[in-house]
Amino acid sequence: MKWQSFTNKQKIYIIAFTGIIIILLWSFFSAKLLTSGLNRKEISKGEDSQQAVVEGIILTETKDEEKYWEIYGDTGVYDSKQEVATLNGVLANFYKENQVSMSIRSSQGTYNAKEKTITLFDDTYLVIKDGLTLNADKLIWSGNDKPIFAYGNVIITKDEQFMANADEIEISADYEDIKIKGNTTSKIYGSKNGK
Repeated sequence: MKWQSFTNKQKIYIIAFTGIIIILLWSFFSAKLLTSGLNRKEISKGEDSQQAVVEGIILTETKDEEKYWEIYGDTGVYDSKQEVATLNGVLANFYKENQVSMSIRSSQGTYNAKEKTITLFDDTYLVIKDGLTLNADKLIWSGNDKPIFAYGNVIITKDEQFMANADEIEISADYEDIKIKGNTTSKIYGSKNGK
């Protein structure tokens, strides 16, 4: 068939159809070129699992409009299959009665959504509002109603009245009781005003 034998309407349809095909081919090849460097991380064990790498990640738990805790990481990775967030450069605040009751700084940490636990590793420093401070290699928090466990090179102080080094320390959920375990050195000081 010759081009002249087509009606003007047929010529418009042919030109439009050819234009659409060219645009679709251009879109397909452009998308392939743009996404060739991207790679979705998957863990292959039967089910899809995705990992998201995030800068400046904040995780928070609230219930009945009351905040229980918030944890911030400079960078973080979330594994959807394991339901675990791994954080670097961690700052965390824990709340009681809508006020910060405890703050923690650590080099690394994880939040396990299945077990509802926060584990902090490497250079972990904890401060409780009543003047209690703690340094440890590892710290585990499992909920506002459960004790806090600290492990490895633990140093705990209370104001200027008490200091202890230990392998392991357990702090009660209300922060009132402290159990010191393993190799321990404890020192109790009198107050400055003699009381």
